[in-house]
Amino acid sequence: MLAYVTIGTNKKEEALAFYDAIAAELGGARAFNNDRLQFYSNGEGGIFGVGTPHDLEDATCGNGVMPALGAPSREAVDKAYAKAIEMGATDEGAPGERVPTFYGGYFRDLDGNKICVCKFG
Repeated sequence: MLAYVTIGTNKKEEALAFYDAIAAELGGARAFNNDRLQFYSNGEGGIFGVGTPHDLEDATCGNGVMPALGAPSREAVDKAYAKAIEMGATDEGAPGERVPTFYGGYFRDLDGNKICVCKFG
C-alpha cells in the first residue's frame, strides 16, 4: 500500500552518495528527480525519496517516522545494514528475525533519520 516516502536532508550530496550505496544493496537505483528530491526504486513499486524540505527550512527527523526499505532476501538486509554502518550510519538494531515472518535491521542515516531494511516472509 505504500506509494512513496521522502526524508529530508541538510547535506544532499552526502545523503545521495549514502543512499546510492544502500539502494544498490537492495537491487535499486536512482529513478527520477526534480530540483530538490532524488527518488529511488527497485522497479517493483514503492518509491523512496531523499532531498531538501519543500518549505526550505532545515530538515529534521520526525519522531516516530521510519521508512522501511524492502529487501529481496535476508542476505540483502544484512548487506544493506552493514553498508549503512560502514558509511557512517548509527546502529538502531542489528538485523534479525523480529517475528517469524519479518527479518529487519535498523539504523539512523547521516541526518539522523531512522530507517528499517527488511524482508517479509
